[in-house]
Amino acid sequence: MASLNEPLFPIAVLIDELKNDDIQIRLNSIRNLSTIASALGEERTRTELIPFLSENNDDIDDDELRLAVAEELSRFIPCVGGIEHADVLLPPLETLCTVEETCVRDKAVESLCKIGAQMREKEMVKSFIPLVKKLAAGEWFTARVSSCSLLHIAYPHAPETIKTELRTLYGQLCQDETPMVRRSAAANLGKFASIVEAAYLKTNILSKFKDLAHDDQDSVRLLSVGGCVALGKLLEPQDCVAHILPVIVKFSQDESWRVRYMAADHLYELCEVVGHESTRSDLVSAYVRLLCDNEAEVRIAAAGNVTKFCQLLSPELAIQHIVPCLKDLSTESCQYVRSALASVVMGMASLLGKEATIEQLLPIFLSLLKDESPDVRLNIISKLDQVNQVIGIDLLCQSLLPAIVELAEHRQWRVRLAIIEHVPLLATQLGIELFDDKLGPLCMQWLKDKVYSIREAAAENVKRLAEEFGTEWSMQHIIPQVLDMINDPHYLNRMTVLQAISLLGPVVGPEISCSKLLPLVINASKDSVPNVKFTVANVLQSLAPVVDQSVVEQTIRPSLVELTEDPDVDVRFFASKALNEITVSS
Repeated sequence: MASLNEPLFPIAVLIDELKNDDIQIRLNSIRNLSTIASALGEERTRTELIPFLSENNDDIDDDELRLAVAEELSRFIPCVGGIEHADVLLPPLETLCTVEETCVRDKAVESLCKIGAQMREKEMVKSFIPLVKKLAAGEWFTARVSSCSLLHIAYPHAPETIKTELRTLYGQLCQDETPMVRRSAAANLGKFASIVEAAYLKTNILSKFKDLAHDDQDSVRLLSVGGCVALGKLLEPQDCVAHILPVIVKFSQDESWRVRYMAADHLYELCEVVGHESTRSDLVSAYVRLLCDNEAEVRIAAAGNVTKFCQLLSPELAIQHIVPCLKDLSTESCQYVRSALASVVMGMASLLGKEATIEQLLPIFLSLLKDESPDVRLNIISKLDQVNQVIGIDLLCQSLLPAIVELAEHRQWRVRLAIIEHVPLLATQLGIELFDDKLGPLCMQWLKDKVYSIREAAAENVKRLAEEFGTEWSMQHIIPQVLDMINDPHYLNRMTVLQAISLLGPVVGPEISCSKLLPLVINASKDSVPNVKFTVANVLQSLAPVVDQSVVEQTIRPSLVELTEDPDVDVRFFASKALNEITVSS
């Protein structure tokens, strides 16, 4: 009797778990669908498991469960016997395309797209295209929303008569009474336009795009901005000028700040699409309006794209129209606008050249370097190399170094941490002499910072500087100061120095490690603080691969053996661990 019931066992377990009150048990059962399918076999998965999922929606009544089902079914083609049987997966996903929760619908649509992209033309015409048409005609708006995202998968495989029907369906969705549906149509315009035959772009798709671009809902219009870019790339240049350019200008003047924000965020792409010198004046005027917009969010988006936009202009146009706006933005009240500008404006130096950079951009750079906001100053400093390549560091040093020093001692530790991360770049740009004079002392000061993250970053910084300037420089400027700090009265600082030594060893090589660093570490093994001693054990382990094996046996191993007999349990643990590692590696 048990053997007769055995084939039903996986389904029975699934049914039982899906009725459990514990949501996690129900979720785990969904995550194990592929295992259940494997136990059932391909045929029973098609005839029993998939229909069960379609017919038992009441048991899968939680959005998290539905999301898991939609995700699992996207990987179910092998479980049902291959792509020739993929149509059996469509019904449960169709149901999930109609639920109210957006993330569930999106995942169901994503799974249908994956399955549809693999289906053969015969199955597409028989199963997938009817599903899309059914969703597009659905009474509830969620079904129609989902259909917008599936049309571009169905269209290429449809016969000509059905293609005409699908284009008509898309047009109806673009004019749907529900804004959510029109939003989905606008979001998918680029995908649908890319697979429609060129003959229908101007006669069909372009008119629908214009309807969406003039929609009374700003949420629809803002999604049309992306469609504007996609459609412009498909049209001929003269059609872009005639049909796309006026829409771009309209978006830049839209009454909704959200639409203007999207226009500012995509304007350089839109400019690239239009592409003719004769149209540049309209686009430049539109961009200038966005840079001077009343809403800070729009100005942030526009400022963040200034270098990209100016790449499409001649230096003369940029200097005449864009640079005056940047001067105003560099001193405006919103720090986020100034921060967005500071993150990209240095890139304009290579576009304008040395003379124009010195005359037009340098005052902007220096103004941002003196900004009251640390983020603004950090954004400028992080892109310093872009200007140095054009005009050299000397012209910036007078204002640059005071700004760096001020940030290096900032009361907020995250600001100090950000400066430390930029020090190797600054070292490269400043050169050895200027760096030693101005920033060298700060690097040692950070090793004694009150915040652990700063001390840790400072130790890593010492290593990166040694890599940048070489062993000889390290012997003169880094190692002597590090050695002096090993006797610091605070044990945390002594631990930081040991951490720096472990990082320096592989950089400076075996000779310096043996003669300068290792003796210090051995002496530190006599420290009175256990934390210092177990740090010594870790450092000795890191130095062992750097030095000769004879040094390991004569110096490192005896010191670790001694530490294994320390009264402190942590010291004994780390010393034993280091000994084991050294033994294994040797």
